[in-house]
Amino acid sequence: MNKRVFIIHGWGGHPGEHWMPWLKRELENNGFKVCVPQMPDTYKPEIRSWVSKLAEVADNPDGDTYFVGHSIGCNAIWRYLETLSENIKIGGVALVAPWMKLDRKTIEEEGEESIRIVRSWQEKPIDFKKVKRHSKKFFAVFSDDDPYVPLNQAELLSGELDADIAIEKGKGHFTVDDGVTELPVVLSELLNWSGAKT
Repeated sequence: MNKRVFIIHGWGGHPGEHWMPWLKRELENNGFKVCVPQMPDTYKPEIRSWVSKLAEVADNPDGDTYFVGHSIGCNAIWRYLETLSENIKIGGVALVAPWMKLDRKTIEEEGEESIRIVRSWQEKPIDFKKVKRHSKKFFAVFSDDDPYVPLNQAELLSGELDADIAIEKGKGHFTVDDGVTELPVVLSELLNWSGAKT
């Protein structure tokens, strides 16, 4: 059975940014089939179109299917999992700088258009019980100096999803501008879940 990983970039992002090319290469070297799709309307992300894109690329997900999300990409993965049939359970989800609520001051600094987009993602409820039923494992990594995602999100996710949590020091929002071009903590988690050997 092919082990598949889908890496979902964030708002305004693309498949070739930050740590994603490194993670894709490392996973492929360990026998995974890796897809890093370009998400639609990346500067104006909408729940419906992002969930539809995930459903399109992750055809027939199963226990050998894994997801990695960055920022709003994590939110898209949760919302995709909500839509799965009752009997489907994937191998695991790794979340990088995930958020249910962004820092209010940061949102206001981004302007009206960003406020509208964030509101649409924050105010539409997520059924975390349903999300949790569809994945064997959840892992989330945060940085202690993320300018967008407050650390209280770690507690929320730990409570909602029983996610294992890692707090990195000085990694910002895990972008190339923060000096993050590799993410060994996520690679290690995926290899551990899947039983792949390094």
